[in-house]
Amino acid sequence: MEFNKDKVDSMTLALLYLVTTKDKYGYRAWKGFDWDTMDRLYEKGYISNPKGKAKSVALTEEGEKLSARLFKEYFEVPTS
Repeated sequence: MEFNKDKVDSMTLALLYLVTTKDKYGYRAWKGFDWDTMDRLYEKGYISNPKGKAKSVALTEEGEKLSARLFKEYFEVPTS
C-alpha cells in the first residue's frame, strides 16, 4: 500500500508530544514509533538520531515547537 509519508511524519511528530518530557538537557520523547518514520523525522531535523540503545530521542527546538503545534491542531478540543 502506498501512503503519504509526510502526513504520517506529521501525525507521528504530533503524537510524540504526548510522550515528551523536559529535563535539564531539553525535550525527550519515547521512540516507540515506526523506525522508518523516526528516521525521516531525524533526517528532517526534528529529533536526534533514533538509532542506539536509548529508549528516547531528543527533540530539536524546531521539533519541539512543531510537535506541540501539530498536537494542538490535530487533537485539541475547542472550548466553547
